[in-house]
Amino acid sequence: MSSTTATTKVTIQNPQGLHMRPAYLFAETALKFDSEIELIKDDVRINGKSVLDILTLGAAQGTEIILEAVGDDAEAAIVTLEQLVESGFPTPERDAGSAGAE
Repeated sequence: MSSTTATTKVTIQNPQGLHMRPAYLFAETALKFDSEIELIKDDVRINGKSVLDILTLGAAQGTEIILEAVGDDAEAAIVTLEQLVESGFPTPERDAGSAGAE
């Protein structure tokens, strides 16, 4: 059995960068895949399934990082995670606007 490797470069869009909520959303999404997932910033390579590791990157808005996945579902993982990062890490509360906020 051979494993597939998939990579892409993304730019952090979220105004606050990869702080706790987006780091959690990224790790939570990455955990849905069997592939090993890593984030690479400069020469630092971290586990994309670990919230604490993601927070250590210190990735502010505008930071370019490389996403790398190795495994049978690597391509699907990269596509999903790339969309998450490029969308600015939307949440149901943020997308719902002021519905129910009264």
